[in-house]
Amino acid sequence: MSGTVQLPLDLGHRPALGREDFLLAPCNEVAVAWIDRWPDWPGVALALHGPPACGKTHLCHVWRALSGAVEITPAALAAAEPPDLVGAAKTVALEEVDTAIATGQLAEERLLHLYNILGERGGHMLLTGRTPPARWPVALPDLRSRLRAVTAVAMAPPDDALIEAVLVKLFADRQLRVDAGVVRFLAARMERSFAAARSIVAAMDSAALADKREITVPLARRVLAEQPPRAADT
Repeated sequence: MSGTVQLPLDLGHRPALGREDFLLAPCNEVAVAWIDRWPDWPGVALALHGPPACGKTHLCHVWRALSGAVEITPAALAAAEPPDLVGAAKTVALEEVDTAIATGQLAEERLLHLYNILGERGGHMLLTGRTPPARWPVALPDLRSRLRAVTAVAMAPPDDALIEAVLVKLFADRQLRVDAGVVRFLAARMERSFAAARSIVAAMDSAALADKREITVPLARRVLAEQPPRAADT
């Protein structure tokens, strides 16, 4: 195994319930613990908040698979009444709520109605946003008071150790032998997001195959330079 990646990463590892593996690290361990705690949540809603590309969407997918939650978008909530959207469901996931409120894309009255429906059913809602719910620009007083009582859990961007671990896993998934120096080079220069890691590894795999060469730091430098700007996932 000389020359292959051997990184001393003390990170937990958990299956993402039918999706890719979700790697545990200090930046997300509290949020993961709250997801694991479901359905023993102290209130109707739990909110994950943090900057773009910190893993909120990934963890939301994990919870949906665990709970069977209905995914509702702000656009859907603006177009239909909550009972029509959720049917008999008792769990709902709604992402990027603060952005939708700030841009006028979310109907506050319907979000309040949805909250009340789930409360009456003894159900739960997982919300995501960039800031905690107490800071969301809500005009409706009843909704504002409910959101202030929501359990808010902060998530930080992936740190170097987590990004390196993700890169190692993605390369291994493609059965690619990559030197640890390449991984460190990428982690120090790439966008701090899981989406960027997937995109870069895929691009490097394609470039190495096309050039019929091993994955090296010069190849990594070229691939990074060719990466188009992209919106980070959450």
